Amino acid sequence: MNVIFVITATGEEVLEMVSNDVSGLLAAVQGENVTFPFGSFKYDFHTLDHYLENSVYRQELVIYLKVDNSQVTTL
Repeated sequence: MNVIFVITATGEEVLEMVSNDVSGLLAAVQGENVTFPFGSFKYDFHTLDHYLENSVYRQELVIYLKVDNSQVTTL
């Protein structure tokens, strides 16, 4: 499934990836924090979007992240 990470406050997409373990990924991001090379974030919420592409229905998981105020984050 296509997975996109988005900063809630700005709507900026910071990472797009494909995962076959969506439940494991959601469990991991809901932990202490989510760290990228450019900063640390906290899980905010997620949505599961469905869309039609080339006559095929697809799913996309969008994971929204908020800035971890205990970390210095630079984008």
